[in-house]
Amino acid sequence: MVTETMRLTRRVQPLGCVLALRFLALVLWHVPGTWALDNGLAMTPTMGWLHWERFMCNIDCKEEPDSCISEKLFIQMADLMDSDGWKEVGYEYLCIDDCWMAPQRDSKGRLQADPIRFPGGIRYLANYVHTKGLKLGIYADVGKKTCAGYPGSFGYYDIDAETFANWGVDLLKFDGCYCDSVEQLADGYKHMSLALNKTGRSIVYSCEWPLYTWPFRKPNYTEIRQYCNHWRNSGDVYDSWQSVKSILDWTSFNQRTIVSVAGPGGWNDPDMLVIGNFGLSWDQQVTQMALWAIMAAPLLMSNDLRHISPQAKALLQNKDVIAINQDLLGKQGYLLRKADNIEVWERPLSNLAWAVAIVNLQEIGGPRSYTISVASLGQGVACNPACHITELLPVQTELGFYEWTSRLKTRINPTGTVLLRLESQTI
Repeated sequence: MVTETMRLTRRVQPLGCVLALRFLALVLWHVPGTWALDNGLAMTPTMGWLHWERFMCNIDCKEEPDSCISEKLFIQMADLMDSDGWKEVGYEYLCIDDCWMAPQRDSKGRLQADPIRFPGGIRYLANYVHTKGLKLGIYADVGKKTCAGYPGSFGYYDIDAETFANWGVDLLKFDGCYCDSVEQLADGYKHMSLALNKTGRSIVYSCEWPLYTWPFRKPNYTEIRQYCNHWRNSGDVYDSWQSVKSILDWTSFNQRTIVSVAGPGGWNDPDMLVIGNFGLSWDQQVTQMALWAIMAAPLLMSNDLRHISPQAKALLQNKDVIAINQDLLGKQGYLLRKADNIEVWERPLSNLAWAVAIVNLQEIGGPRSYTISVASLGQGVACNPACHITELLPVQTELGFYEWTSRLKTRINPTGTVLLRLESQTI
């Protein structure tokens, strides 16, 4: 966490000093942390839709035909991702989570979809999704069983990887239930990574390796990044403010460990976006979208695209916020400071721009005013000698030109966030 800013005594430094500071910041933010998984994928955070938080393991298609885990559900979501603007703004992966499988493997030891709920099989569904210009994600588990009790991949890593490739799968979410040891867990994640690459098909590899390692020891993120495209660190997100807040707390508490390892090809995954569901207020939905952009997180929605409000849809499709999330510099943001229930997060962006999120964590009272020196932002160089500031959330507003000595005043709703973009300017 950055807790101190540069303190310069003159209002406008000589041009050479300004350029030197900018160059130093650019160099520091381009220093690579670790090698990434060498499959050429996830060069920006993955975007798409994942069924788990909203639809869970609902397999009762007789009583709930419109919300059970089935071929019908995914075809409907694919149609909407194609027709309702989701694909155009970057939501590309339609992802199946747990509970898609038949209870047993077939006679050749291969995984198979439940024949009643997925009558066409996964190959048919993948082909359909591809005709919509989308990609299909699927779920499996490193252990003996999935978390919901379906067949796990332990002992079948190579055949499962080949099966997924033959079906035309584009992403694998690999869970970590039912492993006998941390060593078995790590070996399984490595084995599946190599098996996927060996198929020759481009398959994004989403791991939960550190999530299941933390209770026993600190994960080796350098190693994890060499095998995975993104990785879950903390528990499942729920449709509640307490859940979202706990993920942010975990991330900021552990940011010295996790922020530096994120970058093109490998990302920290704080779990799904629950925007458009039932548990978050509007301001809390704004906070989740803003902070997931700051954290360079995969943007995997879990909601019902058939019944989403225009307001939630506009938030999820906000191109300026998505541009921050997908910024090609590929640096994860961090918590800069926290005091009196106000948090300030920032993230370096391409072309010496910065994103800043100011969060009001207070859950009582009304909107709060907060004033900050622009010289304290972006490691002292974001607005040196000046910058143009745009408020992106909750309402897009051009705030205008700010010199390095200026102060910025904002007003933030309880549990809400003001998301800003700072563009470097000369005087």
